[in-house]
Amino acid sequence: MAVTIGRRELLAALSGAAACPLAARAQQSAMPVIGFLSARSPGTSAHLVAGFRQGLTDGGYFEGQNVAIDYRWAEGHYDRLPGLTADLVQQQVAVIAAISGTPTALTAKAATATIPIVFANGGDPVAAGLVGSLNQPGGNITGATFLGTGTVTKRLEILRDLVTSAGAIAFLVNPNNPIAAAETKEAERAARALGFQLHVLNASSESDIDTAFAFLVRQRAAGLLLASDVLIAPNRRLVVLTARQSIPAISPDREFAVAGGLMSYGGNQADAYRQAGVYSARILKGAKPADLPVLQPTKFELVINLATAKALGIEIPPTLLARADEVIE
Repeated sequence: MAVTIGRRELLAALSGAAACPLAARAQQSAMPVIGFLSARSPGTSAHLVAGFRQGLTDGGYFEGQNVAIDYRWAEGHYDRLPGLTADLVQQQVAVIAAISGTPTALTAKAATATIPIVFANGGDPVAAGLVGSLNQPGGNITGATFLGTGTVTKRLEILRDLVTSAGAIAFLVNPNNPIAAAETKEAERAARALGFQLHVLNASSESDIDTAFAFLVRQRAAGLLLASDVLIAPNRRLVVLTARQSIPAISPDREFAVAGGLMSYGGNQADAYRQAGVYSARILKGAKPADLPVLQPTKFELVINLATAKALGIEIPPTLLARADEVIE
């Protein structure tokens, strides 16, 4: 049986059909967007992204449901950060999560004085000029630090305990990182106090890493200290190179040890990312960055890859194993 629809009913039906996608788009546009800005690569950051998302969840926000995240990755190239940041500022995101290093946070701070910024990095945020003080950040920026630079002396002490030869220890650092000078100064001071020579090697690209590593092999370096930098600390190529040359190495990044490196010692980065997620959620609910004190690590973790130690022919002292927070066998 044919059904006749009058002109008035047809217009109403068409209006309703048109309103549905408009309503959907309006609902989508009302969802706040967080700009996730990272100097790292996505392939090595799944655990950190998970930590950030957990922080958002703790604050009542779920990606894709009531918040959207726009991910931008510089993949170890600091010169890409300004362009990525400018795009997020142009989009007028609700929050910029300037994650993974002081360069990322400094770039975001230089790009906007109005959009709230939350960082998670391993440098000293006061010394870097990110905040006025830890308790009263001021301005539009706050976050969490895992203080990678503050563990240089401890990492050198741990490494020196394992080095049996009298050779120098090499320190691999990225000169393009604003915290490089302070971390190098601390490493040199610690080396003098411990009574051994330190070779400072610069690397700002993958090819530089190969060149620097060839140099330390020629110099018969007894060990390798990795700087707090996204190109260096979690670099899995260094896992391969140190294993190939049987050189003990220590990183501030847990992922180095998990990937097969010998050791890591530093603050819990995933927890710092979680805290950054919590702060992002609080800001979405109306909190001001200036009122949120910078969060610091309450614990530093020592991770030892015992399988790697055995492959390198290194015997880990029982006292050091007893101190380890995680032993990978």
